[in-house]
Amino acid sequence: MARRILITTDYLHAGDAVYDLLRDHGLEPVYAPSRGSRTLEERRSLFDGISGAILASEPVTADMLSAAASLKVLARSGVGYDSIDVPAAAAQGIRVCHAPGTNHHSVAELAIGLIIMSARRLLEVTTAVRQGGWPREAGHELRGSTLGIVGYGPSGRATANLGAALGMNVLVSTTHPDQETTAVRFTDLDTVIADADYLSLHTRAGHGTRKLIDADRLEAMKSTAVLINTARGSLVDEEALAEALCDGTIGGAALDVLESEPLPGNSPLRGLDNVLITSHLAGQTAQARERAGLAAAHAVIDVLENREPAHPVDR
Repeated sequence: MARRILITTDYLHAGDAVYDLLRDHGLEPVYAPSRGSRTLEERRSLFDGISGAILASEPVTADMLSAAASLKVLARSGVGYDSIDVPAAAAQGIRVCHAPGTNHHSVAELAIGLIIMSARRLLEVTTAVRQGGWPREAGHELRGSTLGIVGYGPSGRATANLGAALGMNVLVSTTHPDQETTAVRFTDLDTVIADADYLSLHTRAGHGTRKLIDADRLEAMKSTAVLINTARGSLVDEEALAEALCDGTIGGAALDVLESEPLPGNSPLRGLDNVLITSHLAGQTAQARERAGLAAAHAVIDVLENREPAHPVDR
């Protein structure tokens, strides 16, 4: 009997390249797309009879894993893995992998796109035109403005390169500066936050970065600055951000990721005119999806065929 591979990533489906790859290796794909919260019973039974899983960003808890008797590997079809209880998986001998380097160009392009939308007020303009108006408000050129980047992994680096190509002055805060490049200037986090006209987050989620952008750091930003987050929702204190947006502490925000997704009905960010919110789609281009899905599938295959996966996060 073929080993069953659970797939919760909603854009993967029977007949695609991931399906064919798994079948070619004698594995049986089983689909349970992540489209919102699952019931307690659904979570507890999600890994029943499953040997490996290709996962969306939904939570995978110790309680869910405790009943996963046959599970050998969890592979994220993306870069972030903070939704998985990695220590709990490791304690049960379950390998955990992710797919870095598959979507950073897509993320960078959306980050710059959100910056352009904010600078030229495209949401307000297109909404007004749709409603019969014809606004002619002045926007801002990006050339000569300062792009601050927090984190210099693949997406941060790609965003920095695009910003530099647009003529922006690029400041970067990172623990791993690239001494070879002249396109950006590396400096400390406080300087990046204080000097940025557009502050774009590209750092990992973790205990040290939870609510990295809090009330104090929002207060340190320019009153005209725009915060862009395409990394992880946990990096931003959303209540403090809502207050900063309401009282003019900063000029605006553009968020592709949130602390809780989808955006709750009672979120303080709802209804604010100076925030753009997209539905966690920075890495969701057709090209990035295929690369990420195949990378996750290769990780599952490698573990089940007793090879070391390319991108483990558990060792």
